[in-house]
Amino acid sequence: MKNSLIALSLVITLASCNSEKETKKVTIKKEPKMETIAKLSNKEKTIAVLKSIETGDKKAISYINPNKYTQHNLSVADGLAGFGALLQLAPADGFKVKTIRAFQDGDYVFTQTVYDFFGPKVGFDVFRFENGLIVEHWDNLIEVAAANPSKHTQTDGTTSNTDLDKTEANKTLVSNFVNDILVNGKMEKLQGYFNGDHYIQHNPNIADGLSGLGQAIEAMAKQGIRMEYNTVHKVLGEGNFVLTISEGKFANKPTSYYDLFRVEDGKIAEHWDVVETITPETDRKNTNGKFNFPN
Repeated sequence: MKNSLIALSLVITLASCNSEKETKKVTIKKEPKMETIAKLSNKEKTIAVLKSIETGDKKAISYINPNKYTQHNLSVADGLAGFGALLQLAPADGFKVKTIRAFQDGDYVFTQTVYDFFGPKVGFDVFRFENGLIVEHWDNLIEVAAANPSKHTQTDGTTSNTDLDKTEANKTLVSNFVNDILVNGKMEKLQGYFNGDHYIQHNPNIADGLSGLGQAIEAMAKQGIRMEYNTVHKVLGEGNFVLTISEGKFANKPTSYYDLFRVEDGKIAEHWDVVETITPETDRKNTNGKFNFPN
C-alpha cells in the first residue's frame, strides 16, 4: 500500500508539471486546474489499518476517527489510545498481519485475517464506518490449529466474491439456517440448506460434509460437551459470502461465534469459523460489551 501511495504521488506531481508547461506555451484559454485524488474504499482502508499493526503506517491510522472509536475487543482499552497502547506491546520483531478475505456491507467491513499476534492466531474483524472513518470495532480470535480431518486449514479455500446481486437472498438463507438449526435445533430442516453431503468444512475439528458435522457432534456429546447458540447479533454479507455473529455457550462457557459461510446456487457450500470464550467481566479493559451492534 505504501508503494502504491508513493507511485500515485509521483503521477500527480508529473501531471501537474506537464500542465504548467502547457500553460506557458498556450495563453489564449485558461482551463480551471483539476486535481486527481485517490479515494480509497472502506474495504481498502480496513486492510490498511490491519496491516498497520505490522508496519506502524501512520497514514492508515488516520482512517480511524480519533474522537470516536468504540472498541469491543474486551482485552483492549477503548478509543484510539487503546489501539496505540496495544501496538506498544509489539515484540522486537513486531506483529505480522495477513488479511485473507475482506468484504463490505453498507457501513460495515468484515475481514478474515491471520496474525502473529502474541502467537499465531486467526480471526474475524468487523469495522463500522461513519463519514469515511472507522468508529467501531469487533473481533473474534483463536489460535491457529492444524488442518482438520479433511485436510482443510482455518483459512484456505476460495476467496472469489461473486453473485453480488444475490447478497440479500444469501444473507436471508444463512440467517434462517443459523436460527433454524443452531439456535432452535430444528434438525428436520437441515438437509434443505445443503446440496447433499457436498459441504466444505474449515473448522479444525470437523470433517467435510453433513456426515462430518454429525460425527463431531456425536463425539462432543460423548465427552459431555455441548455447543449452544442462543442469539444471533449480526448478519453481514457481500455476494456469496455471509458472516453471522452469535452468542451462546460452549462447554458451558459464555461464547462468541463468528461463522463465515459461502453460498453456491442457493445452498450452503463452505464454512469457516472462530469460536472464542468471552472474557469475564473482571478481566475486561473496556465496558462496551462483546456485541452491542448499533444497527
